[in-house]
Amino acid sequence: MGSPQAASLRHGRRQACAAGGASVLVALAAMLLAGCAVGPDYQRPGLDVPAQHRAAETALLPGGTNSFGDLGWWEVFGDPQLRAYVAEALTNSWDLKIAAARVLQAEAVARVTRSQLFPNVGVGADWTTGRISENGPMALPPGSDPQREYGSVYGTMAAYEVDLWGRLRRANEAARAQLLATEAARQTVRQTLVAQVAATYLRLLELDHELEISERTYTVRTNSLALTRARQEGDVASMQDVYQAEVLVSAARAAIADARRRVEQTENELNLLLGRNPGSPQRGESFLRQRVEVLVPPGLPSDLLERRPDLRAAEQLLVAANADIGQAKAAFFPRVTLTGLYGVQSVALSDLFTGASQTWQFGPAVSLPLFTGGALRGNLKLAQARFTEAVARYQKTVQNAFREVSDSLIAVQRTREFRERQEENTRARQSAAELANLRYEGGVTSYLEVLYTEQELFTAELLLAQARLNELLSVVSLYRALGGGWPESLGAPHPAQVDGR
Repeated sequence: MGSPQAASLRHGRRQACAAGGASVLVALAAMLLAGCAVGPDYQRPGLDVPAQHRAAETALLPGGTNSFGDLGWWEVFGDPQLRAYVAEALTNSWDLKIAAARVLQAEAVARVTRSQLFPNVGVGADWTTGRISENGPMALPPGSDPQREYGSVYGTMAAYEVDLWGRLRRANEAARAQLLATEAARQTVRQTLVAQVAATYLRLLELDHELEISERTYTVRTNSLALTRARQEGDVASMQDVYQAEVLVSAARAAIADARRRVEQTENELNLLLGRNPGSPQRGESFLRQRVEVLVPPGLPSDLLERRPDLRAAEQLLVAANADIGQAKAAFFPRVTLTGLYGVQSVALSDLFTGASQTWQFGPAVSLPLFTGGALRGNLKLAQARFTEAVARYQKTVQNAFREVSDSLIAVQRTREFRERQEENTRARQSAAELANLRYEGGVTSYLEVLYTEQELFTAELLLAQARLNELLSVVSLYRALGGGWPESLGAPHPAQVDGR
């Protein structure tokens, strides 16, 4: 018999060995379950990002880190009615509801994909009772009970794949990227919706203004026609003058009919964006009082990669394509699956939960593809080719975003210049028309000169209205191109910001 010190030493060694063995088992289990994820880890591809946005005139919008796109739409649009319509569209738009439903679908797909990382465990029970015929071909021993009962209670684990090579994790990565891309697509719909509502509302107000111009012109020309007829009856003017005056009246009447058609169709377009049935929506401030101005610089081009949701969506699709390569590579390696069952089974209910009634089964399985006729290699090449396409598509989307911002900056500058020149042209046409009427009334010129100058003035006034609209729309386009709409960092607007209080 050894000493107490020796016994204590042997006991300590046994504990150390047991602890060491447990540690090894834990480490092996961790390695077995964790494995390694084959395939490339995602890295953002190289992008040729310009140092600053190309604009028609750099003095228009000086550089800076802040961006016009960082403003909330309630800070950009000054008309309270327009702000109310944007808020209504963000609540009721069918396109936004469709996009939200797609996000829910992507969330469900991601949840189903992630569930493959965990074992599928289930429980069940059954009980069967029956009676065997005593007169049948299988005679029972004398004294046997013809009634039979048996039951079982069990728990099962369906075939569970041990993710040694990261196939399931790459699938989960791809599903999550698809979810983020779908969420970014929903934000793109929301951003586009804000710009569409603003542009449609401004076009509606511009058409109202065109209708006012046409009706005012019609009134003036009707009075002029009456005066010309009176002069003709007094032998001061000819019938040719009357006919020419009637031409002006007919042209104004036709313009009124066309303007009303476009007004009503644009009203229907706005109602659809708002989730309403066709009708006549309420107007806010008049067209000439609309002010949508660029108050801050466009910001740095590199910020577009994070601000514009369509760029984020394109990159997440690239992440998903990269993860698909890992899934295709993992298919070359052995696949390990585990299945198991544990329960109790007995022909007597009283013996169901005794030790003798236990039953269990556990079995790992390993499968390795040896020959697939090139299918695995083909799938890998397909995934790599799709990734190459996604890279090119992402880079093109980024460059197109820079182009849209540059085009919008140019439009803001040039449409303002055009509107200023058109204002000068309209004032000149107004003076020419007034002078032609004075000359005609004084008998210096014929009504043909009045006809020409009146037509030119009418056309110039309509072009000026369109020039003002294009200037406003260029700012809306710039706001959308910069990723404006509803920046997440700002949160939802306060109701007072929406209704203008």
